Order: sequence, then structure tokens, then C-alpha cells
Amino acid sequence: MARIERVEILMVDLKPKVKRVDAIQAFLSQETPIMRITDSDGAVGTGYSYTIGTGGRSIIELLSRSLAPALIGREAGIVERIWRDLLFLTHATSVGAITSLALAAIDTALWDLRCRKAGLPLHVMAGGAQERIRLYTTEGGWLHLPTEALVEDALKAKSSGFGGSKLKVGRPIAEDVERMTKVREAVGTGFEIFTDANQAFSVDEAIRRARHYEAADIGWFEEPLPADDLDGHVRLCASTSIPIAIGESLYSALHFREYLQRAACSVVQVDVARIGGITPWLKTAHLAETFNMAVCPHFLMELHVALCCAVPNARWLEYIPQLDDLTTAGMSIKDGYAIPSEAAGLGIAWDFSAIDRLKVEGATHVIDKTT
Repeated sequence: MARIERVEILMVDLKPKVKRVDAIQAFLSQETPIMRITDSDGAVGTGYSYTIGTGGRSIIELLSRSLAPALIGREAGIVERIWRDLLFLTHATSVGAITSLALAAIDTALWDLRCRKAGLPLHVMAGGAQERIRLYTTEGGWLHLPTEALVEDALKAKSSGFGGSKLKVGRPIAEDVERMTKVREAVGTGFEIFTDANQAFSVDEAIRRARHYEAADIGWFEEPLPADDLDGHVRLCASTSIPIAIGESLYSALHFREYLQRAACSVVQVDVARIGGITPWLKTAHLAETFNMAVCPHFLMELHVALCCAVPNARWLEYIPQLDDLTTAGMSIKDGYAIPSEAAGLGIAWDFSAIDRLKVEGATHVIDKTT
């Protein structure tokens, strides 16, 4: 097997093309650490991660000072062993966001390299369970937008074949209910409306809101409570008929296990970057499958499209374009479904000249045998 000889680390700071505001924050930038791993055969794998405006340089430092040097000389194909060794190497800072996001950049690069050398696309290499995945959109449902804009975006999504749209919630209850009711009246019953609170509520508030939201027949109530309030999610799930969706703010498969065992959710939204890469993402998706629960991942549609099609229990892919400025071709969409790429690797058509032009000054590192 070929051994890792060179690791290149850099970061691009992408500015969202639309204003994004939810119940707790505004999205002003999207830091995107990118890693390229070269093995002794000259094959290259590219991976990435992200933050929402803060923490990007911390990830770069962890990668360049600790994790990337530990890759040099390792056999590139032993992805599982490398992931577990790096997790142990960072045991003093695990489990947590910065470490998981750093591990994800490495793990996705190794999977890209592995798939390219095998000549297989990720969705086949990781399972090949589905040929396409249904899309819903979030880009037109932000909290600051007026109700008319929400309705217009949902109707546009429906006419494009999308199966649903997501509305951010967190205004006074009456306003939230009015907004989702107007959207429901416009799109009818054959179109899903999802809601997302971004961890904004206390338990009593979430229970009360769920009772009011039920009339709009919403598809799920996402992140209603802080992610570390497991008991609160148990109480909420027991009190409402609305499916409770969680996962973008969980950083370990073991955390998902606790939620599933305690009946504290109905939909699993595992994020490949925040869980630490493709290796733990697949474990979490298959864990959810054993509980007969759907996987509907958070963000990163350009990568999640392949992972959703790799497993049998993925149901929805969230449409929020992330990588348009860094790629030569976008994700393939047909009749409201995302289609995974048949190209070997992750299926992302990176534009390396654009990446080099847009990279953040001072965040580039190269680690090899001579470093």
C-alpha cells in the first residue's frame, strides 16, 4: 500500500450569497479548511470542513501542528485505523467541535484518495443504497425574511420539483404560526414544511410551541433545545406528534446513541464535518437505521449527496449551496432530486485555481518528510 508523503492545508473564507439569520445568530462568513493528501504513488485526495464564522484558524493550527504531521508515513488506505489513532492523539480535546471539524478534513481527504485509487464514486464505495435523494430548500426560509418572501420561495421550490422547504422559527409564537400557516395555505398538503429553532428554546417553551405548530402539519421541529439537554428532548418527544430532529450539534456517534436509546428524537441530522468525517458519519447513519429512523443530514449538500445515496435510510438532502465559488461544476439536480456524481472520489469538482486565489493569507501549511 502507498504511504502518505505530503499534506497541504489551507483555508478559504466564503461569504454567503444571501443573508442568513436564525433564532440565535447571523451567518457572516463560512470558513472552509481544505486539505490535500498525496501518497507515494502520486495520488491526491482532497477533503474539507467548515465553521460558521469563527474557529477556522484553530482548526488550521490543530491540523498543522498535531494531526497532519502524524499522517506522514502512514499507509493511506487504512482509513479506520488512522481515524481512531488521531482521535486518541487528540483525546485531551475530544469530543468537541474543533477536534471533530479537524478530523473531518483529514478523513474526507483519505476517503477521496481511497475512492480515486479504487476508481469508484463515494456513494458506491460507501454502500450504494440509493440512486438519488429528495431535496428540500433552506435558503429562502431565514428568520429575518417577511412572510411574503417565505411563501414565494416555497412556491418556487415546489415548482422546481423540490419536496419541501424549511422555515426558521423564533419569533413570537403567533408570528411563527402565521408564517407557517401562510406557507401551508400556499403550497397545499403535498409539500413538506420543516421548522428549525437552532437550539433557541427552553423545554417549556418548546413544548408550548410544538402544540401551536402542529396545526400546520410540519415535517419536523429541528433543534428546539440545546443539544446537551437530553432529558428535555425526551420530555418534548413524549409531548408532541411532531417529529423532533437533532444532530447538527452532536460531535460523537456515542451522543447519537444516547438520543436514540432514550427516544429523544425522530430524525437524525448527522453532519459529516461536525461528527468528524465520513468514517463516523456512516457509523451513525447505520446506527439510526437499526432504530428505524431516517437520516437527513445538516448542510454540506455537495458531500452529503453521496453519503445519503450510500445508505438506505437517508430521506432528505438540505439545499444550501456552499462550494459554488470553489468548484467548476455544481451538484446535479433533476426533478427535485440530487444525483450523486459518478466520478471517482467525493464527487466534488474542485477549482484549484479559484481555491488558490481565495485562500486566507497565513493559513497555508505544507507538511512532508522534510518538515
